[in-house]
Amino acid sequence: KEELLKGLQELHFLMPSKIQELTLSHLLKNPPQNIIAQSQNGTGKTAAFALTMLSRLNPEHKWPQCLCLVPTFELGMQVGETVRLIGRYMPSVGVRLALKGERLTRGEIIEEQVIIGTPGKMLDWLTKFKVIDLSRVVCLVLDEADVMISQQGHRDQSLRLKRELDRAGASYQSLLFSATFDDPVMQFANSFLKDAVVITVQREQQALHNVKQYYAMCVSHEEKFNGVVSLYGGISIASSIIFCRTKKSVEWLATKLARRGYDVLVLHGEMEISQRAQVITSFARGEHKVLITTNVCARGIDIPRVAAVINYDPPVIPSTSGEPEPDFDTYLHRIGRTGRFGRPGIAVNFVSNDLEVDLINRIGQHFEREIELLDVSDMLAVEAVAAFGVNGN
Repeated sequence: KEELLKGLQELHFLMPSKIQELTLSHLLKNPPQNIIAQSQNGTGKTAAFALTMLSRLNPEHKWPQCLCLVPTFELGMQVGETVRLIGRYMPSVGVRLALKGERLTRGEIIEEQVIIGTPGKMLDWLTKFKVIDLSRVVCLVLDEADVMISQQGHRDQSLRLKRELDRAGASYQSLLFSATFDDPVMQFANSFLKDAVVITVQREQQALHNVKQYYAMCVSHEEKFNGVVSLYGGISIASSIIFCRTKKSVEWLATKLARRGYDVLVLHGEMEISQRAQVITSFARGEHKVLITTNVCARGIDIPRVAAVINYDPPVIPSTSGEPEPDFDTYLHRIGRTGRFGRPGIAVNFVSNDLEVDLINRIGQHFEREIELLDVSDMLAVEAVAAFGVNGN
């Protein structure tokens, strides 16, 4: 469609990314094919499935035709923005968000052709409000499936929605995207889609090659704080995200940095939806350079020019044996906030003991990537690392 090409050109999507190159011929093929695709954030997969939805729908039909399921409020907002931008020259096409805080009025008729939302909210609209005629749906997208199945509610709700679609007799294309493809994800994918084309990447290609990864020994909160200050001195002209394990650590670090005069934003799951939306918008616009967050932001935030990710605490999975296990999926999602679309980026992991050093070494072995030791008290070394994150040199 000429309108879509014009929208892509204005967004400077002139050459397809690797995942777009691999998937678009399948995504847009007629008759439609079901697709299971492995793709890390920052590789262009959102644009790929946005383009597919906009190509499949009929702008003259004023009812929902494409459904996109996402695991988080933040991701839903950003997917919605991408669809609107690519479809900006299709004035008769509307996008509606089925997210927390969005309300329907009694008897409301939805005319938007694309609905993007979390599984629970989408099911509410289907079953309680009955505002979507599933028999008219032509495309179903499930984004970040690995995140979906890690939350039992999302997993069950997604499968239920799929059953409702099938029961309604809809003839539709299904697209499933995931950053990781371990056994649980593949089992879920195979139960969700039938006769799908599967597109995967090798494990060593998952942890982005353009992201240089480091670990720094900091035995106390104060040493970690000083490490953040050292790194921030080198990357202050670009955006960075700091991941903490708890809300308490987020607020402690934000308060300490603010007292030093640093301009920081805070994001965690206990904030009101409107506050979270405001924080992400402000950070995306570059109004603030540092975002301190819990894992709520590890997935589903798409800021193109994040130069650095700092793991204030290594991502772990609690273990019944007492010693935590490395959380490979969360690590991949976290560092995927930088190095987007082939740009350079850095990821620095703060560790405070031998156990955490071992966790980082196991993460490096898993992704077949070297995670180098960085002395954050050596300003020359820090400046060299930061320079790569900012300009690739």
